[in-house]
Amino acid sequence: MTSGFFALFDDIALLMDDMATMSKVATKKTAGILGDDLAVAAEQASGYVASRELPVIWAIFKGSAINKSIILPLAFLLSAFAPWIIVPILMFGGVYLAYEGMETIYEYFFHKKTHKKKTDLQSIKSKEEILTEENTKIKSAIRTDFILSVEIVILALSTVSESSLAVQIGVVTFVAIVATIGVYGLVALLVRMDDFGYKIVAIYEDGKSIMHKFGQLLIRSLPKIIRALAVIGTLAMLLVAGGIFVHNVHAIHDFVAFLPSILGELLVGAVVGILAVTPMEIVKKIKTA
Repeated sequence: MTSGFFALFDDIALLMDDMATMSKVATKKTAGILGDDLAVAAEQASGYVASRELPVIWAIFKGSAINKSIILPLAFLLSAFAPWIIVPILMFGGVYLAYEGMETIYEYFFHKKTHKKKTDLQSIKSKEEILTEENTKIKSAIRTDFILSVEIVILALSTVSESSLAVQIGVVTFVAIVATIGVYGLVALLVRMDDFGYKIVAIYEDGKSIMHKFGQLLIRSLPKIIRALAVIGTLAMLLVAGGIFVHNVHAIHDFVAFLPSILGELLVGAVVGILAVTPMEIVKKIKTA
């Protein structure tokens, strides 16, 4: 009986060791897309008044957790019983991400004045209109998170596809938890950076002290970081979308093989985005004509 217990402990220890080893591999493989996820999440969680930043991030975080609670069991089932459907799902998600990224670029260049006018009118919106707009942005962020979560889970799963089911579940679940808590935790810290800076400035009132200057640096840096992340987040969606097609369609991979991988993925993502945005814009113009 005692030997049976020791054998069980040995099996558990071996399983935990395998999970720890594979978790390192999976985390390393998904590091790139986690960075993309952070940039996209930060860009989508910005642009709100200070009092609404953390509630918005919390709402998106909860949506992300629900997304992964749906994706994880489905991914394990599909991997076991219908692995052929995973790539089409990824490519559909790639089209959506490319559309989101290219639509942002299109709006910036062709609807810039309209966007500025809407921003100028922001102050005269009612509370109900502001909350409705906020809810729309949150839903959009959760949809984008769903696509990125699918990519993260599938990439993590691919690193342990030859391992036992227990290792697959443990490793992929660990990566999903790290992705959710890590990404949105960093986003929450980032958007509150200016408040932290104001507190430092208030505590160290001497304008010549290092801490006072550091606080001012945090305050001045946040708008620039948010603007940079807006650009990075848009490029990240195109890169992730392009990467899906480059890694899963041999003809596309061969076509851009002469380019550095990041340029090839960006090019493919942009082309897919243009092909997705063009018909949608035509339909919009027909409806408004």
